[in-house]
Amino acid sequence: MVTAPVPGPALPGVPAGAAPLRLRGRTFGPDRPVVMAVVNRTPDSFYAAARFSDGTVDAAVDRAVADGADLLDVGGVRAGRGPAVDEAEEIARVVPVVERVRRRHPDLLVSVDTWRATVARAAADAGADLLNDTWAGHDPGLVEVAAERGLGVVCSHTGGATPRTDPWRTTYAAADGTDPLDGVVQDVVATLTAAAARAVALGVDPASVLVDATLDFGKTTWHSLHLLRTTPQVVGIGHPVLMALSRKDVVGETLGLPPDERLEGTLAATAVAAWLGARVFRAHDVAATRRTLDMVAAVRGELAPWSSVRGTA
Repeated sequence: MVTAPVPGPALPGVPAGAAPLRLRGRTFGPDRPVVMAVVNRTPDSFYAAARFSDGTVDAAVDRAVADGADLLDVGGVRAGRGPAVDEAEEIARVVPVVERVRRRHPDLLVSVDTWRATVARAAADAGADLLNDTWAGHDPGLVEVAAERGLGVVCSHTGGATPRTDPWRTTYAAADGTDPLDGVVQDVVATLTAAAARAVALGVDPASVLVDATLDFGKTTWHSLHLLRTTPQVVGIGHPVLMALSRKDVVGETLGLPPDERLEGTLAATAVAAWLGARVFRAHDVAATRRTLDMVAAVRGELAPWSSVRGTA
């Protein structure tokens, strides 16, 4: 393996990378794009292969670690519409997994995907490192839990959509009255800037505050595609950028494919977002995502090749 230092990007037009991520005292810079492995404890997840029961979740975690995951994201409630799941049931689905991961993989960072402060507090007690609030501060107490417990937090954007709802004829108006698609970018940047500032003001480490444009949530596919291509504007907020692209409807509607056929589209979008400076990638397919991100980092000049013998003998 090549161990020589790698210079920063020297080519013109290479976008600046996002700020480094820091969780539990560990810092991830440009040479280590972060893979967040999805582990759903939801029997109705939109992607059947990511539904893990009590009997299969440990093997799923082991596989994610072996495939190169840096961070595990455990969820107990489907993001979209479905049967109601109360706080007690969500805690019962999520907290035992966090506890087992902490025992079996003490160095693995753990995130919990929830919008409820009560669930966040129980997850913190179990050893979680990050609170992935995919519903944009619907429960304002969640970020307070992150600050009190020294955890990281994800600030997301839903355009005002409430938990477990699907977008309906969603529109955003550009402030200058020009391209309507610019309106969603302006709304995302303003919302995430304010949410991140509140988290920092409460005491969350700025390097532990992630911002997520949250594609699909409160957005049409046109909105999500535009946000993907304008990733540098989200990077410019100054916090590590999370991209949750994996097998989402933005990929499926763009290519006309069901969830189980969206891997190539997901990896293409992942490569674009990584090139444009995103830092953390929530993924169902850990090994493929790890390889994609490492290749992009090498092309950007941020990661050395695993070996470099061709043409040297």
